[in-house]
Amino acid sequence: MIVEERTYTLKADCIGRFLELYETEGMKIQLEYLPRMLGYFVSEIGILHQVIHLWGYQTFEERERCREALYLDPRWKAYGAKVRPLFMKQENRIMRPTRWSPIK
Repeated sequence: MIVEERTYTLKADCIGRFLELYETEGMKIQLEYLPRMLGYFVSEIGILHQVIHLWGYQTFEERERCREALYLDPRWKAYGAKVRPLFMKQENRIMRPTRWSPIK
């Protein structure tokens, strides 16, 4: 399994709006295409105004297929147009588990 970590740094006072939009619109669409949400978090200490989410995929190729299908969905495009103005920065990384990781 690989784990994709996405971090969105939002403009001050926009995190509530982002979370509301994600919960009411974005999550349903994403879960139709992406196989495994491992967690969805907000920062409390350190860099503030961040949303961090983790997604699991069996292979990098599975990730590419799933995300490509998601990006083609017009509902996802409409949702993206609503949330992108709330972002200051987006970071993304792919991680692979160690041999002893509980997530394989």
